[in-house]
Amino acid sequence: MATIAKRRGRYVLDYYDNRGKRRWQTLKKGTTQKQAKKKLREIEDQLDRGVFIPVSDVPKFNDVAKNWLEYKKANVRGSTYHGYKSHLDNHFDFVNELKINRIRVATVEKFISNRREKKVSLATIRKLLITFGQVMKYAIRHRLIDHNPVSECERPRGQGREQEKASRVLTPDEINSLLDATANKQYRMLFMLAAMTGARQGELLGLKWIDILWDSNQIHIQRTYNNGAWYRPKSKYSNRKVDVGYMVMTELKKWKLACPPNELQLLFPNESGGPLNHGTVYRKHFWPALDEAKLPRIRFHDLRHTYASLLIAQGENIKYIQKQLGHSKPTVTLDIYAHLFDENNPDAAQRLDDLIFQSGSKTVADGTQWRE
Repeated sequence: MATIAKRRGRYVLDYYDNRGKRRWQTLKKGTTQKQAKKKLREIEDQLDRGVFIPVSDVPKFNDVAKNWLEYKKANVRGSTYHGYKSHLDNHFDFVNELKINRIRVATVEKFISNRREKKVSLATIRKLLITFGQVMKYAIRHRLIDHNPVSECERPRGQGREQEKASRVLTPDEINSLLDATANKQYRMLFMLAAMTGARQGELLGLKWIDILWDSNQIHIQRTYNNGAWYRPKSKYSNRKVDVGYMVMTELKKWKLACPPNELQLLFPNESGGPLNHGTVYRKHFWPALDEAKLPRIRFHDLRHTYASLLIAQGENIKYIQKQLGHSKPTVTLDIYAHLFDENNPDAAQRLDDLIFQSGSKTVADGTQWRE
């Protein structure tokens, strides 16, 4: 039976843990009897729910995060793992030394404020909160805590779709300028495919000649190459066949004749016959080509945004765009590219007007109808 006693002016909690071991906890000086009773009730509640851990055994956030990261290493892509590791190495000094059960909603909100004071972008803060939340979920699974304060905190606001609006997309003339400024045939083909298929860089670097479906004018995305490792596509939706136009297929046929032979049958091999290096693509070819074309140094991923924006501009069905991009649902595509859709569409209103009032019969204000 749990009891409270007072010794040398301080309250002492006396209770048995889940394993039947007797424990004593001396509360800090100045603790009132009411506070001592409240603390004992908390301990009894934790014992009832099976989440009690002696104060001396409660790990710090940093220790839990290390265990979680080690667990994730075997279950996520290398790029994802390195992203998590970078978050924990560079952004969590604020909470690293805190006991995992002492992290409250207020702690998380102070963490957010701290990151904003350090001029960390809102997009990055949102990613940090995902990592933070997963560490806390891991702690729940291991009975270190019983709730996740990250899920209860108010998320930072202020940018929303502005982050996507900041993405720079190229116009048709700018795409041609980029291609004209790329002297190397291999990289010209790479940039052309990126802008004309919306494929991610890793998907393009992993393409093999068996993935080119000559009869149906498509490329089959069925693997990716990122950070020195091969992966299956991100999801079943990413494993997809992307339609390709006649001119691009013609350029692919030309490149197949010029492509250096390699054992892996890659579309874009390096000098040793392996996949191209992500950094080399940027530093030695993509940025120099942009500079030569007098275009801003956009991200390679912005070529994917360019592709999506051009499909939207020419009025393609959102379901078709979703499948081309490999998104799981049209709502995902809409969430990312909603800002590219015109808010005003007088042509749509006129088409509806024509459908109703110019379909062979007309109705005047008094309801009289006549045939043309």
